[in-house]
Amino acid sequence: MKSKKNLVLLGMMGSGKSTIGNLISKKLKLKFIDIDNVIEKEANMNIAQIFSKKGESFFRNLEEKITLKSLESSNVVISLGGGAFVNEKIRKEVIANNFSFWLNWNNTTLLDRIKNSHKRPIAFYSNDQELLKLIEKRKKIYSYADFEINCNELSKTEIAKKIIISYEDN
Repeated sequence: MKSKKNLVLLGMMGSGKSTIGNLISKKLKLKFIDIDNVIEKEANMNIAQIFSKKGESFFRNLEEKITLKSLESSNVVISLGGGAFVNEKIRKEVIANNFSFWLNWNNTTLLDRIKNSHKRPIAFYSNDQELLKLIEKRKKIYSYADFEINCNELSKTEIAKKIIISYEDN
């Protein structure tokens, strides 16, 4: 492999970043960093608890700190949280020094996966219309990724394979 850059997965909550990232890291024999898991370990709480006890701004500050630190690594697979790429500092660092892959799904699939999820506080407290607005807003930002993977009708393995081929070709 030519690259020393990280492979960064981004997309909406429920898009499969953690699952796909895990598959890719095993295939490529690279370390896998799931930013949401690192945040939970650092805070000693799950994300829903962080949101309810400390608030979203506390979460976003911790997310920024942990993500920027993780991006200093090389040759790792990183799964960003759904809102991380919205952060301009994170987005600039990802774009400048990493290969980024947007896991893009149709809105219906995303809605089905995330609504009423106790694990995802933003989704749990939002109705379908609010979630659709959030999806559309974030898709505009996600489009800055190096690669867009249209995941509809692909299996997890096929998605991982497409990403690996693009990563290794660069």
